[in-house]
Amino acid sequence: MVADCGANCARWLLCLSNFVFISVSTGVLLVGSWLAADKGSFINLTLNITTAIPGADDKATQILQDFVEPAVIEQSAYLLIALGAFILIISILGYCGALKESRVLLTAYGIFLIIIFLLQIAVILLCTLYKPQADHHTKVFLKDTLEKYYTTESSRNAVTLSWDHVMAQMQCCGVEGSQDFTKARMFVDQVAREGTGAKVPAACCHLKDFLKIIPEDADCIISPTTSNSWSNTGCYDKLQSHVETNIELTIGAVAGVAAAQLLAIVFAFCLCRAVGNERDFHYGKY
Repeated sequence: MVADCGANCARWLLCLSNFVFISVSTGVLLVGSWLAADKGSFINLTLNITTAIPGADDKATQILQDFVEPAVIEQSAYLLIALGAFILIISILGYCGALKESRVLLTAYGIFLIIIFLLQIAVILLCTLYKPQADHHTKVFLKDTLEKYYTTESSRNAVTLSWDHVMAQMQCCGVEGSQDFTKARMFVDQVAREGTGAKVPAACCHLKDFLKIIPEDADCIISPTTSNSWSNTGCYDKLQSHVETNIELTIGAVAGVAAAQLLAIVFAFCLCRAVGNERDFHYGKY
């Protein structure tokens, strides 16, 4: 065991922080596995717990009902499994490396963090230096999700649910405007089957209920105008405007995450070096 005070502090800080991440990622992984294996029991348990809470708000219950629809559960389960497994593997390397004072595990942990850190820096630099191209590719990706996966409320999936709540809360419509929904194949086909004649989803309208997404004007989905909808307001530009308005908070959050990662990298390699020096000292005595 290393005798250096600074190395011991780094050791226990790494153990503590990675133990927290192990606990959280294990929980995420277990929930994801449960959803993938038996989403029916999860849905029933979640809804039963929610309805049993005294004073539970009907609107909150309705939103939860949307999120635990089988289609949403099925699509989110594998994302949770992948995210939980990724964080768990890295956290185990850091925890076991610090606890056992293993230079191999600590080095692997530090290298993984460096790779993640460099990838984040690369993304930020690319988005800054090539902002027009980044904007274009981001819009293409977002439009692709609308065109391929967005559908009506009656056959709602995870993509539809996410877009609906984003548009409702941000008061916007589509990526660049209501015209995006003319190319949304699933939406157009489902509207034709239902015979509603909808041109835009209810989330694009001025709403009287943001949680349940109920339009003020019932005719808005058929005849959207600037007076009853956000048809000319794209979500991408609205999001950019929101980020620019809160740029200090955004920079602070990014700096905080970067500082935490750098500290973990420094602690890992400092402990690794201390372990090496300690072993060289003991071996040198013999």
